[in-house]
Amino acid sequence: MSEPIIRLSGLTKDYPMEGETVHALGGIDLGILAGEFMAIMGPSGSGKSTLMHILGLLDTPTAGTYEFGEEDVSAISRVKRADIRNQKIGFIFQGFNLLARSSALENVELPMLYRRPSDPQRKEKAREALRLVNLEDRAFHQPSQLSGGQQQRVAIARALVNDPSLILADEPTGNLDSKTGGEIIQLLGSLHEKGITVVLVTHDQEIGRATNRRVLMRDGFIERDEVN
Repeated sequence: MSEPIIRLSGLTKDYPMEGETVHALGGIDLGILAGEFMAIMGPSGSGKSTLMHILGLLDTPTAGTYEFGEEDVSAISRVKRADIRNQKIGFIFQGFNLLARSSALENVELPMLYRRPSDPQRKEKAREALRLVNLEDRAFHQPSQLSGGQQQRVAIARALVNDPSLILADEPTGNLDSKTGGEIIQLLGSLHEKGITVVLVTHDQEIGRATNRRVLMRDGFIERDEVN
């Protein structure tokens, strides 16, 4: 049995809004094993995006603990959060978030420019990441010259290039047709088979069924936790 890469205990998140307090997360206890392929699901307002932002160290909890690996990252500094994000977490977004005037290769290189700007192997590592997503032949194309599915493959290659232990995908098929979306989910599944932990947020039941575990959220709480 794999060891948990993530442990959440009593995790809450409150937001002030128009003089009131919104309880986005009401107390989350969750363990995610290394190498899992998991979906976080639920209706709008269920707290799934808030949970994803905390998992990705883009936000901090109001209370509770978040252990990533062996470290409690619940209340670390902004600089330390950024370091961990760059070194250990790869992000995939619904909107691709590619630089419009940069080539696919340059977009994939971007995380390495922050982490190791003088790395002489940077371009080769970016090419290897593009090879993993079957897009090496489009290395010098700009996003406008790529289909939506190809742009998402570039985004996946960018998420992979720093060898993360965790990939977080926020509605990764939301801007794609069903056939292309299915191909992207297959690709994420192949990364899981290589031992990478993949957690995705989706409202799509069919995509959720393609994962090995589904955490269903409602009103800031985990309603069900289903394992294949």
